[in-house]
Amino acid sequence: MKIMKFGGTSVGTAEAIRQSARIMVGAYNEDPTDPPVAVVSAMGGITNLLLSHATSAASGDRQAGMDLYQVLLDRHLSTLHELVPDESLRTDAVEDIQQHIDRCVQLIDSVGVLRDLSPRAQDWIVSFGERLSSILMATTIQQLGVRSVPVESDHYLVTDGVFNGSTPLMDESRRKAQEVFAPIFAERTIPVVTGFFGASEAGVVTTLGRGGSDYAATILGALLDAKEVFIWTDVDGVLSADPRLVPDARTLPEISFAEAAELAYFGAKVIHPRTVQPAIEHGMAVWIKNTFNPSHPGTRIGPEPARNGSVKAITSINGVSVVTVEGAGLLGVAGVTARVFAAIGRSGFNVFMISQASSQQSLSFVVQGEDAPEVIRMLENEFELDLIRQRLLRIWEDPGVAVVAIVGAGMRGMPGVSGRLFMTLGDARINIVTIAQGSSELNISCVINESEIARAVPLLHEEFGLANP
Repeated sequence: MKIMKFGGTSVGTAEAIRQSARIMVGAYNEDPTDPPVAVVSAMGGITNLLLSHATSAASGDRQAGMDLYQVLLDRHLSTLHELVPDESLRTDAVEDIQQHIDRCVQLIDSVGVLRDLSPRAQDWIVSFGERLSSILMATTIQQLGVRSVPVESDHYLVTDGVFNGSTPLMDESRRKAQEVFAPIFAERTIPVVTGFFGASEAGVVTTLGRGGSDYAATILGALLDAKEVFIWTDVDGVLSADPRLVPDARTLPEISFAEAAELAYFGAKVIHPRTVQPAIEHGMAVWIKNTFNPSHPGTRIGPEPARNGSVKAITSINGVSVVTVEGAGLLGVAGVTARVFAAIGRSGFNVFMISQASSQQSLSFVVQGEDAPEVIRMLENEFELDLIRQRLLRIWEDPGVAVVAIVGAGMRGMPGVSGRLFMTLGDARINIVTIAQGSSELNISCVINESEIARAVPLLHEEFGLANP
């Protein structure tokens, strides 16, 4: 069995949906006894549209629901008419689309009455983007001559009930998935499944977080014992660098799960960071393919470490800050490291990298720039007495920086890689603020001035020979 996930650009227009439907039909024709499964995102821009109108309603905009109704109806019905000339096929789809939009607008109106956009209401509202796009895709596949049906993921995906970042309960989800999909497969029908959301054991809609449709696809693959998951997007695969910074970045034919996780963590946008976990646990291969260039082989992500070459890719994260806890008395403060990260952990802020001075008189870590003031405030509260007694000198922020990382399984045990990194940046007079290397030796990352990223990434890409031959 194959799971085929189509992102927002792959279902963003009528022509994109038609192309995605052709890919599904092609996969179906290879073996109709084992139909592929489509997982779809919302049409491009719809999730943001739903959020903005829900927020406006909570702020007192009484027209928010009605305005949203017209926009959703116009976009989805016009797309449907362009895709499906057969009126008999359109009839049920039009009714389903109108019912979903009516329900969504009722929720928006309720938010307006209460003047409160709760996490529960928000997750339910944003799920309608995927619900609507699944109808468009399934009806288009039917127009191409293959049986297809939309499937809403809250019918089978059971989660822990956390809003905007839920975790699947795999045992219960597996049981429900078998109940939902077995009769569909028995009729040799292509299911088109909504990505991004599930429901708690009590039936309350929860989302997997923004970008969670990729994650939903590998979860479903694990539940259905699929051998492969294909993530269809608008690029040819995982690239060796951001093509906006490095025009001659090349497509990587194969990377390991560990390398993919490192790349995702350090800023690569092709896959969601949580996507690879179900694939690792169930031994599925994940392919990144281009919807609009399906003949390109793409990138295979698998369990085997691909060691051709030391460095596979260069990636970066902009808009971060370095927060430093500093003081000659740092060694005398009991459990300072534990206290630092316990305070950050309570806040839920993400830490990208950690570095400690060899003298152990300072501890630095990287967070999103917008989070830094609140992180500092929390740490100053945590260490208030230590600061007064001057056991700690100060807690301060170095803003306007970026993380650049080199990633590759082949770096493990290979001498000279870090030296080439530092020499390349040094020769270009690019100052390194702080450095860190993961214990897995899959990445070496450093912090530089954000304004230097446009120079640093191409220089490192060239130094490690990553360009197309």
